[in-house]
Amino acid sequence: MNGYVYLGMAIFCEVIATSALKASQEFSRLGPSLLVLAGYSGAFYALSKTLRDIPVGIAYAIWSGIGVTLVCIIAAVLYRQKLDLPAIFGIALIIAGVLVIQLFSRSAGH
Repeated sequence: MNGYVYLGMAIFCEVIATSALKASQEFSRLGPSLLVLAGYSGAFYALSKTLRDIPVGIAYAIWSGIGVTLVCIIAAVLYRQKLDLPAIFGIALIIAGVLVIQLFSRSAGH
């Protein structure tokens, strides 16, 4: 399987796990707590598979950049957490950084 497919799976699992952290209420609720544990386990497994094809620094930059962006969107929708203009600008810079890596870097492994 392609490294980017595994990277997508890692991002998906990490976003689910991170989004469930708040719902776990400091691991006092069983369902969300199990989702956190399963999500992070799946994320790190898929990320480890990613590293066969994509350099670790590049994979981690993409994983964390897209993950941060998606978690902020989910937090705004599920938990009504508002982002101010500097936060939105910072997220835009993260997205721009991921795009620069993907479009212009020879280190990206594509």
